Amino acid sequence: MKILLYNPDNGVTRNFMPHLWMFLLQALTPPEHEVLLIDGNAKPMTEAELVRYIREEQIGLVGIGAMTRMVARAYRMADAIRAIGVPVVMGGPHVTEAADEALGKDGGTQHADAVALGEADETWPQIVNDAAAGKLKEIYAPVDETGKERKPSLSPYPTIPWDKLDLDQFNLVPRVVRSLLERYGAGWGTFHMVPIESGRGCPYGCEFCTVTGFFGDSIRFRTNESVVEEMLRLKERARSHRGQIGVFFIDDNFAINCKRTKSLLRDIIAAGAQLPWTAQISANLLRDEELVDLIAESGGRWIFIGMESIDPANLADVNKNFNKPGEYAAVLSRLAKRDIYAITSFIFGMDNDTPGVADRTLEAIASWPPVLPVFGQLTAFPGTPLYARLGAAGRMTRPKHWMDFAPFKMAHTPLKMTIEQAQDEVDKAWRTSYSAEANQHALESIADRRIDYRLMHLIARLFFRGIYFPQLTKRDWTMLVARNRQPVFKLAKEAVSLYRAARKNKVRVQTMTPPLES
Repeated sequence: MKILLYNPDNGVTRNFMPHLWMFLLQALTPPEHEVLLIDGNAKPMTEAELVRYIREEQIGLVGIGAMTRMVARAYRMADAIRAIGVPVVMGGPHVTEAADEALGKDGGTQHADAVALGEADETWPQIVNDAAAGKLKEIYAPVDETGKERKPSLSPYPTIPWDKLDLDQFNLVPRVVRSLLERYGAGWGTFHMVPIESGRGCPYGCEFCTVTGFFGDSIRFRTNESVVEEMLRLKERARSHRGQIGVFFIDDNFAINCKRTKSLLRDIIAAGAQLPWTAQISANLLRDEELVDLIAESGGRWIFIGMESIDPANLADVNKNFNKPGEYAAVLSRLAKRDIYAITSFIFGMDNDTPGVADRTLEAIASWPPVLPVFGQLTAFPGTPLYARLGAAGRMTRPKHWMDFAPFKMAHTPLKMTIEQAQDEVDKAWRTSYSAEANQHALESIADRRIDYRLMHLIARLFFRGIYFPQLTKRDWTMLVARNRQPVFKLAKEAVSLYRAARKNKVRVQTMTPPLES
């Protein structure tokens, strides 16, 4: 049987890396079946195009995973697929909390033939076998013989054959410059950001987060050897394909067990498995100087920090008072000192926010080393304590907001501002942070750093702007580069000058080196 694993796009932004669940389930599929992968974020398709592909490939089962913001799109795709008689199984955090919605048992349309609740590592092989036999059940839950939920162990961990997979749809290098970079870019014809997990679960239980409810509050880890071996295989793929690979550790808090994280990073260093990597780490754990040293030495280049707010009252309201805004500057300086980029996220519309929260947050950001800030509004996802609290208080204005996805628009009434005001604050924060003037100022503040550091910072700022502002076409990017032409041209001129100097020095060395006597 041919199986398609499909992840939908939301029609607004494009993710910068593939989703791990597709590759993991592919590795867990019984070997007599063939698995194809399509990520709509990398390869967007209409319903008609996807249906045509499924018919041409004679797909017998489609698995769809989607986050809440993409689930309406997932349902539309699932409906089109089921209309041609191909069964659909859906899974992920949203479907786990809203299984009746996916199965049409809430009075609405049925979108899936079956749903996989929770982590599907152990139930997926059974789902595939049942589908092949024409005996799909509606619900597959990871439970033991007593009916108690069971979390899969990550040891042993499935081997994902990165060295053999076709990753072309996930190449981040724009097609228009690939051939040029393949010829002159010293291995930059391809760049893939590959997801790896080293553990699952989070004990913090932030009120707005789905992680603890889905993965649990106890942490399960892979062995260090398993992670290192996977990174070595990725490094070999980059070498053999003459391309670049970065790793995103998708753990919800990569350093949640600091002792274990240090051990893993030491093993990566000892094995020579360093690749440029990104991870999510909470600010309180980055107080540890030794940890940050190991992050830098092991290849850590970008750290995502969920700061959420500069107001301690807001943090306490959402059960995230382990964040200390007074420590933010020191944490960011610690990272910047080691040439590690910080991606800082902020949430507006919290209960203590008032109009002007964008200005107050931007003022704090301006006092820190240059960061890559991202801004969003407080959103209540199904199954979270926040959703339950706001629902009980009658504050949800769009209880099923995911069925009418509206990016950067709140689905409940804030306490001290309106929904429209919260949206205006988010808009102001994005426009101010990623204006051409802000980009120029950020680069001027790090003018003493190496050119590769400054160049990467500018490229990251241009890409991060696309999280909020649509820039999916060549015209969008041409206009963006034009607006930022001053720093672009300045860095390009400096790079050419350095390249020529290096070439001249190489020729001089070769001229001065006497030939070996025969």
